[in-house]
Amino acid sequence: MKFRSVFDIIGPVMIGPSSSHTAGAARIGRVARTLFGRQPEWARIHLYGSFAETYKGHSTDVAIIGGLLDYDTFDERIKTSFDEAKRLGLSFEFIPEDEEPEHPNTARLVIGDGEGVMELTAISIGGGTMEVTELNGFPLRLSGHYPALLIVHEDRAGVIASVSNALAKQGVNIAHMECGRKEKGEMALMVIEVDQFINDALINELEVLEHVTQVSTLAN
Repeated sequence: MKFRSVFDIIGPVMIGPSSSHTAGAARIGRVARTLFGRQPEWARIHLYGSFAETYKGHSTDVAIIGGLLDYDTFDERIKTSFDEAKRLGLSFEFIPEDEEPEHPNTARLVIGDGEGVMELTAISIGGGTMEVTELNGFPLRLSGHYPALLIVHEDRAGVIASVSNALAKQGVNIAHMECGRKEKGEMALMVIEVDQFINDALINELEVLEHVTQVSTLAN
């Protein structure tokens, strides 16, 4: 694993007891909430490997719910996130799974409300860092370290070039990019991590591109 700075090794300022099981879990919940775009009304959280075995003792459960409430890793309210979730009407359940995951600290979050449902799988990789490995059935690799664009589009020739040109026009440099599709000619997903802040003008330009159906952002 490559670390960009000493803070990737010692982790962020965070609520304990564990950087991987608590801080990483909080980041997973918060990234899920950000990608969903609003406070979910319910959540089903499937835990695998070490997460499934120790989630109560390491506060993985309160950390994930805290993240879904948009609490950062250092927020003292993580400790009482269950009470606040109930006050806000967020119902939740934790489901420990026996299936052996590829990574020992794996969580699959299914969250939703009256308007929609989102499914996200992520792993906590140590030092309070995490990585999204699947979103709504699309395999991907999203670290959350950089501002990111998630662009749902029809699988058509020229869409990737149009998006890249729009970023280049605004001087936005691509740090990492992945493209995937479910079937040829059907729905596809572009995940682009960038070095610069993503402004509204860029989002508006991307949203009107031909064959682009949805643009979501993830701030660093």
